[in-house]
Amino acid sequence: MSSRKHNDEGFTGLEAAIVLIAFVVVAAVFSYVVLGAGFFTTQKAQQTVHTGVSQATSAVEPSGPVSIHSADGSTIDNITFYLQLAAGGSPVDMSKVTYTVSTSQNVQTFTNASVLYSWVQQNQPIDPNQGLHAGLLNPREMVLVSVDPGFTAAQLGVNSPFVVQVNPPIGAALPIARTVPAGLTPNQWYEVY
Repeated sequence: MSSRKHNDEGFTGLEAAIVLIAFVVVAAVFSYVVLGAGFFTTQKAQQTVHTGVSQATSAVEPSGPVSIHSADGSTIDNITFYLQLAAGGSPVDMSKVTYTVSTSQNVQTFTNASVLYSWVQQNQPIDPNQGLHAGLLNPREMVLVSVDPGFTAAQLGVNSPFVVQVNPPIGAALPIARTVPAGLTPNQWYEVY
C-alpha cells in the first residue's frame, strides 16, 4: 500500500486566480454594456430635447415694422413686414412658408405663389437673381414679405385688429398681431402696432 498523499494546495491558488479573472472579465463586459446603454439613452434624450425646442419655437422672427397700404382709403391692399431667422435657427425654405391673415370676419391662407418676396439683405456672394430669390433664408439675411389680403373694408378696414400668422415648414407658427389705424388716406403707407 502506497502512502502517497495528494497535495492539492497549489491548485487552490490557481483556481482562485481563474475565478477572480472570470469575475473581472464578466464585470468589465457588464459595465461596458451598461455604459453603452447609458450613452445611447443620453444621446436620445438630447435629440428629443433639441427636437422639442425646435418645434416649440419659431424658426423665423419679425425684423422691423409692419406696414399696410390702402389704395382707396377704405381697404387694405398690402401688408408688408421683414422676416429673419430666429437666433440659432436653421435655414428656412421660403418656398414652403405659408401665411394666414385673419380678422374677426375672415380668414385667408396664402402660399408662396401668392406672396411677393424682396430680398433686402443677402449673404455673399450675392445671387444674380436676388430680386427673384425664393430659396433659403439663411443667417444674417432678411426678406421683405408683401401680402395682398384681398379683404373688403368690412373684413379689414379702419380700427380692425388682424393677425398675420407665418407658418414655416419646421417650428412653431409666428403670429404678428396688429390693428389698422382709425383713419386711412388713399395711396398711403402706415406702420401699424
